[in-house]
Amino acid sequence: MRSSNIGGQAVMEGIMMRHKDKYSIAVRRPDKEIELKVEDYKCIFGNGKLWKKPIIRGVVSFVESLVIGTKCLMFSAEIAGDEEDEEEAKKNQQLTAEELEAKKVKEDKQFRWLLYGTVAVSVVISVAAFMLLPYALASLIRKVGASEVLVTIAEAFVKMALFMGYMLLISRMKDIQRTFMYHGAEHKCINCVEHGLPLTVENVLKSSRLHRRCGTSFLFLVMLVSIFLHFIFVLVPGYWMRLFGRLLMVPIVAGVSFEIIQWAGRTDSKFAEIMSKPGLAMQKFTTKEPTADMAEVAIKAVEAVFDWRAYLKEEFGLDVPLAEEKES
Repeated sequence: MRSSNIGGQAVMEGIMMRHKDKYSIAVRRPDKEIELKVEDYKCIFGNGKLWKKPIIRGVVSFVESLVIGTKCLMFSAEIAGDEEDEEEAKKNQQLTAEELEAKKVKEDKQFRWLLYGTVAVSVVISVAAFMLLPYALASLIRKVGASEVLVTIAEAFVKMALFMGYMLLISRMKDIQRTFMYHGAEHKCINCVEHGLPLTVENVLKSSRLHRRCGTSFLFLVMLVSIFLHFIFVLVPGYWMRLFGRLLMVPIVAGVSFEIIQWAGRTDSKFAEIMSKPGLAMQKFTTKEPTADMAEVAIKAVEAVFDWRAYLKEEFGLDVPLAEEKES
């Protein structure tokens, strides 16, 4: 199996799909119609060769995923809910074209500040909760004479306990269950085409909802890689130096984890299969079986950015005409 290089994310009542220089957002509106938006993907760091180097590209991808993912979530929340109440619509009708344009510019500026602010807060909370807090809690055993090696081992257990607890907690939240169903639909679409099947609702629903390149697997890898790399700080003197060192290590952890998960997604080797099993197991918490209408939304998002017929013909020698798809 060769990777299709499609990536995605579940949003509120919909799916975001990204392939090469474009990404799409398909959202099921309250009136049951599908709202589709396609945008050009532009690297927020620019197109310099430096950003495409191993490890560095992982950090870039992580930051961009946060920015684009948050942007798509905000868009989906607007579409899935009431887009505009009657009072707001009446106010807009009273404005001139220039005033409407000025209002749009102001709202776009506010949206960008909200977007970047949300991403920044998310990063700070995540690093504090899953990178710094575990070490702070594990350091308490130093009071009973534990060495730095034992503290680091205890940190590993605390880190995994916090991560597993977080996953278990959000998987039980009723409000997020539908998002996890869309997450499953996203994976099923990608697995469908990567296993040589035409992208129809029937084929999507019978495909696996687990995928090696999933963000859940990436986060689990981040936990594992950080556990191993943090043993470096056993030799570093001083509590605050070790804590600050863990903070500086975050980009390296993200970069190494990215390279591992990309490699696992490109190969069918037995070792990669074994390495992927823990992350795939974690996905059982964050993906659920979708409905047929959710699969329709996911297919819409994929087709907006990816020619799956050309992919099937190139990789599997399968020619799928439009007529056959409709019959399916």
